[in-house]
Amino acid sequence: MRKPCRMLFLIGSLAAGWLSWSAPAASQGGRKVVPKLVPIAETKLLMEGLAHANFRGLERHLKQKPTEDQAWTFARGQALLLAETANLLMLRPPRNEGESAWFERAMDLRSTAARLAQAAGKRDYAASRAGFVDVANACNRCHQTFKVKVLITPFEEAEGSP
Repeated sequence: MRKPCRMLFLIGSLAAGWLSWSAPAASQGGRKVVPKLVPIAETKLLMEGLAHANFRGLERHLKQKPTEDQAWTFARGQALLLAETANLLMLRPPRNEGESAWFERAMDLRSTAARLAQAAGKRDYAASRAGFVDVANACNRCHQTFKVKVLITPFEEAEGSP
């Protein structure tokens, strides 16, 4: 299976599992059922399977100005998936004093990715590239805060970095 197909399969599997697991039970006696949000996947899986995969997909789409509507639509979708990943990260705060910083960094990722999605939706190439760099910076601020030894470099292949 090709790498993009595997990633779509992984994302689809995660979504299907979440939907089947978290579907609210039928209300009994007119009571409203409120589901409890519970993290299922490990944070590392979210980073590798959603954040990193969608970041690199965006990089491929924004390396040069997309010429097809489908490429812009796909780039917008990947940016939205990054924003949704930030929501999922908020379900997994650290169990120590870092909780406040965790929420701040996750909200930063969510807002920068949402702005990128808006720029891609408008097919604004300059704003999309700038937004992509902003997303990388949001990732790196979080990694620095939590001492994660992963540096996110936007357009690394395009700029000739290893």
